[in-house]
Amino acid sequence: MCFALIPLVCQAASRRDEVKPSIEMATQLAEALEVSLDYLVGSTDVLLEKTIVNRVLDIQKLKESEKQHVFALLDTFIKQTKLQIIM
Repeated sequence: MCFALIPLVCQAASRRDEVKPSIEMATQLAEALEVSLDYLVGSTDVLLEKTIVNRVLDIQKLKESEKQHVFALLDTFIKQTKLQIIM
């Protein structure tokens, strides 16, 4: 199934009272499909890669000063990449 259709299928089934999965079942389904619960139920159209989410969670566990270093590196890289695209 195309990932873009997942929220639409889940929303349509829910609106017709065809499917009312428990939060545990919805969580398992989201994990199996490697999408967030928000994406699964259509609360967002942003499909985040699981590896990126895991990295963000790792960053969140760092000390504040370490987070600032990571963000400075990311900001610099992103700005440089955007400039290269423009030129």
